[in-house]
Amino acid sequence: MNQSNEPFIAVQGGQLRVRVEGPQGAPALLFSNSLGTTLEMWDAQAAKFSKDFRVIRYDTRGHGGSVVSEGAYSFDLLGADVVAILDALQIERAHFCGISMGGFTGLWLGIHAASRMNSIAVCNSAAKIGTPDGWNTRAAMVREKGVAAMQELADSSPSRWFTEDFIKAQPEVVARAQSWIAAVNPVGYAGCCEALAGADVREQIASIAVRTLIVAGSADPVTTVADGEFMQQHIRGAQLAQVPASHLSNLEAPQAFDDALAQFLRA
Repeated sequence: MNQSNEPFIAVQGGQLRVRVEGPQGAPALLFSNSLGTTLEMWDAQAAKFSKDFRVIRYDTRGHGGSVVSEGAYSFDLLGADVVAILDALQIERAHFCGISMGGFTGLWLGIHAASRMNSIAVCNSAAKIGTPDGWNTRAAMVREKGVAAMQELADSSPSRWFTEDFIKAQPEVVARAQSWIAAVNPVGYAGCCEALAGADVREQIASIAVRTLIVAGSADPVTTVADGEFMQQHIRGAQLAQVPASHLSNLEAPQAFDDALAQFLRA
């Protein structure tokens, strides 16, 4: 039976908006969004992979329809949210695919919740993203200026997320992505920035024993190919796939992204 539903799942401090698609009883594949986006960023992947997988998408805490809890977040909290989703849906083990912030959540799961993971795909991410000062400065700006700050981030996001050629060729996709970040609650966005400020697993990723795919965008200025190569070198048996894209590679190069993920999941 093929079902599509959108349950809200209880987590610490509130609920997460979750969407479930695909055949009941099929292997579970969970997608995790980047900072400033929502589960809709995975529309193309859900359409493709829900033929063979039980696809689960969710709005990360602080984003979209999920709980906006106060204060700084941590990846202990964001990772526990994923485990809570699996528990609520009575899923013993899942494949996990996250991009950027979601990719870092995948690293956390590989380190701390390996018994629940069949595999992790860590896309356009790094074992340490940016600098603590950079993230804390952004969080403070967003907390101070609120909705106006989110609009400023939306205005400047295309150059961080996409190549110039893609921005010119696909303005509708770019505008849709901008609409996601403009609508994110400033408190939730700041909390996730503060989680990223404290996020550094460069010393811990060598302990990951879960099958791992790393996807790097060849033109990504945020989490570079070199960041991907570092993770590949330090995670035993990790595979690295480069796709012709900037930071949101699943949106810019969906065919190459889907091919890399499908090949990994089939192996």
